[in-house]
Amino acid sequence: QASRMNKFSGQLILWFIALGIITPMVVLLGVSFGASKTIAFPPQEFSLHWYQVLLSDPDWLKAIGTSLAVAFIAAVISVGLALAINYVLWRLKTGFAKFVFALGLGPFLLPPIILALGASLFWAEMGWYGRIEATMISHGIFFVTLPLVVLARGFASLTDDVVEAAQIMGATPRQLFRTIVLPLITPYLLTGFALVFIISVNEYLIANMISGFVVETLPIKIFNNVRYGYSPVVAAASMLFIGITVGVLLLVARSTDLLGLLGVNKDK
Repeated sequence: QASRMNKFSGQLILWFIALGIITPMVVLLGVSFGASKTIAFPPQEFSLHWYQVLLSDPDWLKAIGTSLAVAFIAAVISVGLALAINYVLWRLKTGFAKFVFALGLGPFLLPPIILALGASLFWAEMGWYGRIEATMISHGIFFVTLPLVVLARGFASLTDDVVEAAQIMGATPRQLFRTIVLPLITPYLLTGFALVFIISVNEYLIANMISGFVVETLPIKIFNNVRYGYSPVVAAASMLFIGITVGVLLLVARSTDLLGLLGVNKDK
């Protein structure tokens, strides 16, 4: 009886959490499909007008394109750095490699405002403040923790037997990496790439402090519009965020065991 009560209580808590997560999305969805020119929920009439506005306005399209470009390059930078660090650590296992790995975990241990302020001052001194390249590089460095941890799991799964067999067959370090290591860690690479892409697309604080309003990403565009009054087009843009996030995760899940790569034990 006690076990059943505990199970029921646990499920009830999960339902409350799920409800708290889903409710704002339902409200946004309703507002984005409403015909009213003001924020209204539930909508009295349904329309695609605000999505048409979002996808036909040059300013909104530019903000969307900027966000996607920043997120893509940032993900490439993050995954490249994480791959290099993990590979060196896997091959050499030196104290310095472990130190660099620990540095890679640092951005997630510091408040984002501190990272953003430091990056802002750095790029201002470099003369790159307000440039899209500064936002791309900053996102790539600050979000490296995610692919770093995911790829660490990938390299930990590489058995010594496979590596030794390749070396016995005469494989060079480059051949070992290209034919053995890279194919085995590709799912982890894709997962790390997807996570950085999603976070970069949705990130506001760092992008704003590094580029101000010069580089207008989609989150900055939404904030600029909210400053002058709420419009249903903001709800449509928010649903686009959710769509991008879900779409990327579904693509990764189709080609990889996403939960397993993130360390979730589904057998329990």
